[in-house]
Amino acid sequence: MVTDGPADELARSFQVDTWVHLLGGFVSRNTGFWKWIGNRETAMLADALQSIQIRQPVYVTSLARSGSTLLLEILNRHPNLSAHCYRDYPMLFTPYLWNRYLARTPQSNARAVERTHGDGIFITPESPEAFEEILWMAFFPGLHDPLIPSVLDARTAHPDFEIFYKDHIRKLLLIRGGQRYLAKGNYNITRLAYLLKIFEDARFVIPVREPIWHIASLIRQHRRFCAGQQAHPRALPHLQRVGHFEFGLDRRPINTGNTERLAHIIELWNHGAEVEGWAHYWAYIHDHLADRLAADQQLQSAVMLIRYENFCQTARESVGALFDHCGLAVDETLLDELAATIRLPALKRPAMFSDDDLATIERLTAASANSLGLGSAALPQAVHAMK
Repeated sequence: MVTDGPADELARSFQVDTWVHLLGGFVSRNTGFWKWIGNRETAMLADALQSIQIRQPVYVTSLARSGSTLLLEILNRHPNLSAHCYRDYPMLFTPYLWNRYLARTPQSNARAVERTHGDGIFITPESPEAFEEILWMAFFPGLHDPLIPSVLDARTAHPDFEIFYKDHIRKLLLIRGGQRYLAKGNYNITRLAYLLKIFEDARFVIPVREPIWHIASLIRQHRRFCAGQQAHPRALPHLQRVGHFEFGLDRRPINTGNTERLAHIIELWNHGAEVEGWAHYWAYIHDHLADRLAADQQLQSAVMLIRYENFCQTARESVGALFDHCGLAVDETLLDELAATIRLPALKRPAMFSDDDLATIERLTAASANSLGLGSAALPQAVHAMK
């Protein structure tokens, strides 16, 4: 999505290339056709895919702006893990054929540019990114309708999706030459039990960020995306097609099942009460997570909760614990390299918040943080859920 453009940073960040806009739109409007083509691609690769096993896929998920991209990039450095990257879009339904095409097409040496969020994370076409949401939307209509609960749990069954999804992962592993699948997806926070049903040995990594700074980041991004989409209208349909509704002109909160509570959050936002709305939403999402973990011992064992601030503060130990949870051996050199890239963000009081704002955030989020064992400033840098 990010290309060279005008000097204005916001303008550059939200530009969408014409070919991406047109081809992405064609794929999005014809998902039934592309699912069929994807199945034909799978049949063509039957012999090559037969020997590829999906073992212990790793899922990074949480509320947006929690540190999930940092964790994705750290995990993606491990040679055994393979993830989607920016160049996989828009032909996600046929990853093998698309990557074969790209390998035979002259590619410019794209320089690293700061991603749309303007948060200091620089990307290239090879950078890992969350794209599997496109597949979920193709098989589960209405998945992002705030009026419809979007929780998928152990009772969910969709054989067509499960077959296609597993085949897609095998094709990605074939393309990348990896041994295990890595995915980031904010919306998977409501699909943990379903994913664990599909892959009984899956590992989940869930960062949780201190509410004050987390909500400040969410508000800044929402303002930024609204401005960027207004300046560049192509940005809005692009983000809709890839399944990013966290901020911007088409902001859609996740419905975890309590529609009445979510309606109150939407009403607050509609009336301009951004801080109160986001504080309620922070609690809403994390209450859902706490309830799911408390009710499912198997899920507890598969999940690692990471307090973002403590992770950054004790980087080397935290990265080691992360790889250990995922069942990945890591050499000391890589551990040192990764730890050296992590910096604790400045935790100054966000200038956007008044004393009343801070009191509101504390009042509305404290119980939810405590329910996850995250209320104490002395919390270890990485804890296994509910243990």
